[in-house]
Amino acid sequence: MKKASGILALSVLLLSVASCTREVVKSLPRSTPEKENVDVQGIEAYLNALKADSIEIHSLMVVRNGKVAYEQWFAGASPDSLHIMYSVSKSFTATAIGFAVDEGLVKLDDKVSSFFPDELPDTVSPYLAQLRVWDLLTMSVGQAREPARTGENWIKDFFAKPITIEPGSKFYYNSMGTFMLSAIIQKVSGQTLFDYLTPRLFEPLHIENIYWEKNPQGINTGGWGLFIKTEDMAKFGLLFLQNGVWEGKQLLPKGWTEQASAPQIANGAGWPGDGAEQPDTDWSQGYGYQMWRSKHNAYRADGAKGQFIFIIPDKNTVVAITSNTDKTKEEIGLLWEHLFPALKDINN
Repeated sequence: MKKASGILALSVLLLSVASCTREVVKSLPRSTPEKENVDVQGIEAYLNALKADSIEIHSLMVVRNGKVAYEQWFAGASPDSLHIMYSVSKSFTATAIGFAVDEGLVKLDDKVSSFFPDELPDTVSPYLAQLRVWDLLTMSVGQAREPARTGENWIKDFFAKPITIEPGSKFYYNSMGTFMLSAIIQKVSGQTLFDYLTPRLFEPLHIENIYWEKNPQGINTGGWGLFIKTEDMAKFGLLFLQNGVWEGKQLLPKGWTEQASAPQIANGAGWPGDGAEQPDTDWSQGYGYQMWRSKHNAYRADGAKGQFIFIIPDKNTVVAITSNTDKTKEEIGLLWEHLFPALKDINN
């Protein structure tokens, strides 16, 4: 009996150790601003400036050198709070395309019409026939305004909207184009975008208990509708900062993060494609695969109301922010003014 008790105690200990190990893996390692050479006064200056400008922030997480150097939640939010991502969702959708390309399910030059022959209008225009997956990825569909999503069949709605500008030639923001990427993933894989990404991205990063809205056809909305936690955002950003490597394994296809974050198309012609020039803003630095280029050689996943994942390679840093504000330009400007200088050189 004594021997059995000893074995039982050992088993409990081993289970406890395994459980602790899993918990550590699920969360990013923690550090302090001082250890990661981050000036906490600069972060506090950023938060104070947001408050002074009546910008409602819900969370802020700064990951440097692979460790969480700073984290704080506001306005009733908590580490376990799911937050609506709005268009940050687009960067996750584009990542699914990266996996699909690597698996031979999709090519960037594939014609969008080829995936949905039964949903096309009676007359297919030359520009519609020309439309590629690459054009969806880079917001260069060529529709001067994105299609409405009021019908039961969004794919037909998308194809019914005339393409008046040559695809691939000009940036015009188009969330329904991102929805079409989700529809393509579901078509070629037989799974929803969410289910397709789960074993490839969410499970390896231990992103759990999240959800993604669907349209009336049962297709994940793609361009919006993802609800995740702040640390989930930070993990995704860190995966890109590490060029797709996670826990020593090349999780994303090699080279995909570089392509997705590169300025694939110029986007200085306005927001959201209304012709108004916006020189020298974070919305005119170039656009990748559902990723915005930013100042300071950074890039970001960007959602309405101030949802951001900033990847700042020159500082080995990821900044995840959730907010509820219409002052997103000011929010970013204050980040560059106060938080960016707080990321001191690693050797200092």
